[in-house]
Amino acid sequence: MKGYRKILIALNGHKEVLEQGIKMARDEKTWITVVKVLRPFDGDLNLTGIKNLNDVLDDGGARAVSEINEMAKAEGAMIKTRLEQGDVPQRIVEVAEEERCDLIIMGSKKKKGILSRLFGDHIVEKVIDLAPCPVYVVNV
Repeated sequence: MKGYRKILIALNGHKEVLEQGIKMARDEKTWITVVKVLRPFDGDLNLTGIKNLNDVLDDGGARAVSEINEMAKAEGAMIKTRLEQGDVPQRIVEVAEEERCDLIIMGSKKKKGILSRLFGDHIVEKVIDLAPCPVYVVNV
């Protein structure tokens, strides 16, 4: 797999995706952009017992960015991190286009339950359909 200049790693909560992406980028000597897409907030908030409203609205994004940067530092990799909000497959594809990435790396669960297979939102499949470049799927 030679010839990639920029790799986009789309995180979905599995560190294996980031580890695999960093390893591949190091082998290919490419630039890395990591994107974490948060679903848009819709609905009412129940603020009872909430100490920090930003944590609720952030949906763990700041913590994810911190973990990404720590892992990159441990691996000695230079990573550009983007925290986005919106329709997950659409935002991943838009970031890949904006960053002019040659490859998107994503994770997919090895074993899916019957309900997940029937009624899941199939983010990986949507990204593959919309992507301007190849998509490499890591089994997690």
